[in-house]
Amino acid sequence: MLSYWEQASFLQYDHIIIGSGIVGLSAAIEIKDRFPSASVLVLERGLLPTGASSRNAGFACMGSLIELLDKEQYATDEEILGLFDHRKRGLERLRARLGDSNIGYAAHGSYELISTDEEHMLSEMERLNELLMPITQKPAYKLANDKIGQFGFSKDYTKALVENTCEGELNTGKMLRALINYALHKGIEIKTGANVAQYEEDENHVSVHINDTFRNEVLVLQCRSLSICTNAFTKQLLPDADVIPGRGQVLITQPIPGLKFQGVYHFDKGYYYFRELDGRVLLGGGRNLDFEGEATTDFALNESIHIALEQKLRDIIIPGVHFMIEQRWTGIMAFGKTKYPIVKAFSKRVYGAFRMGGMGVALGSETAMQLADMVYGDWG
Repeated sequence: MLSYWEQASFLQYDHIIIGSGIVGLSAAIEIKDRFPSASVLVLERGLLPTGASSRNAGFACMGSLIELLDKEQYATDEEILGLFDHRKRGLERLRARLGDSNIGYAAHGSYELISTDEEHMLSEMERLNELLMPITQKPAYKLANDKIGQFGFSKDYTKALVENTCEGELNTGKMLRALINYALHKGIEIKTGANVAQYEEDENHVSVHINDTFRNEVLVLQCRSLSICTNAFTKQLLPDADVIPGRGQVLITQPIPGLKFQGVYHFDKGYYYFRELDGRVLLGGGRNLDFEGEATTDFALNESIHIALEQKLRDIIIPGVHFMIEQRWTGIMAFGKTKYPIVKAFSKRVYGAFRMGGMGVALGSETAMQLADMVYGDWG
């Protein structure tokens, strides 16, 4: 049972966004920019952001050589250019909004380890550089084979090393904290522990139903527009959405004295990714070992994949180096029929921006801007 004061002050908003990850927070900021006097609320089901925004590896990446060449099997050059440009502009927007120091951005290098099976694809590097030149204004990829030994990687696996000159790294925790603080400073409300059960739309507003476990009742908020930015969890509110969850397994070692590399790294078409972090190795991936099992929103660890990750550490990344695993976790990404995010109006008052394809850090800010433009076009 709500009080008169609660009903008068806490239930009515102009714009509500569900999801407090990169896309949701950025969408709230963009909407507030377009409607300065409007009341904007972000709802998050967990006490902390739930999904991938706070659980990723902190890669500021746009696409590795092998990943983009692999995409050519089912995407046109124009589509590849568009996706690369979307990622690049998204990262630039994130950095410009928050500032590099506030997100721990650094350009310590981005590299891809090339295996024997992939070595033949190096002949396409110059062509891909030319394709991307209108966006990058410089060659995006170049060989860095002289660094294989310097970084200590297995030469049995690593037949070549390709440097990506456009990418960097960031501190995921600092970035999300900075985004939250930015939103709060603009007067955006954020409510955590707000598990949205459903929404109902009529001619005048959208009613958002939240399970209030403390009061043991359903709390109903109302808004002019509702934006759903829940990525892998979108089907809970939009059952027909083309979204397939993809769980990412991650581990981090204890500090390793004398670790030979910095920067961010990919191998095996981007299915594995690792970086140096505070003298440790953070390693994630292996979803390709069990696509069916990892198509879930369950945050559980996959033991067989973690065994494989540790084997990659021993055999490829730090061969001959003793290490201990300090922590393990998972994050839930969202995939679909294409690599492009979904940004659309689902009705007169309900919008959505989701399915980041594991590239939310790069795509999130630009995708949020597109969503806000759509809302403003209808309600501005």
